[in-house]
Amino acid sequence: MNKKFEILHKEIAYQGFFRLEKYRLRHSLFAGGQSAEISRERLIRGDCVGVLLYDPHADKVVLIEQFRIGAIARPERAWLVEIVAGAIEAGETAEEVAIRESLEEAGCAVQALHEISRFYTTPGSSAEWLTLFCGKIDSTGVGGVYGLDHEDEDILVHAVDFAQAYRMLENHEIESALPIVAIQWLALNKQQLRQKWGAKPD
Repeated sequence: MNKKFEILHKEIAYQGFFRLEKYRLRHSLFAGGQSAEISRERLIRGDCVGVLLYDPHADKVVLIEQFRIGAIARPERAWLVEIVAGAIEAGETAEEVAIRESLEEAGCAVQALHEISRFYTTPGSSAEWLTLFCGKIDSTGVGGVYGLDHEDEDILVHAVDFAQAYRMLENHEIESALPIVAIQWLALNKQQLRQKWGAKPD
């Protein structure tokens, strides 16, 4: 199959914290030929970073909790348990953002980074491309309320045993995609990572 698409028209439908682009386009079909003209919206946020902060010596992860507008359809679950994340600004690398956001959102100094994966988060509507890391930290004394006032952030930080974090996932206490992906990855790769970062295996 010769995969092609043709943009017939593009306009900016909204410009704010996000940008919403509206397209009319056609694309090639698996069965051959081209689709009819279709209309699609594309949400532009920019590239982002997520970081699962992990203390390999204490076997603890850092989870954060904050209010999320996307979750208000279920008001009792509008505060989501997540991992550190943030947008890449002009001139920054993904690694630099991981280090910066870990300090801003959780008060954690990252000692080493391991890249887990890079992926689209919701490609049916959004252009967001995310780099997911596991960050080595010392969890001693981690906890409290963090976030930047000028970004209206109000972030509660917890350091929890990895086993507890995994139970939270199994009990559906974690309902955001990034921590689900990150915690499942760590469950599969924890022993190798602990060895790499100089901690004794379980």
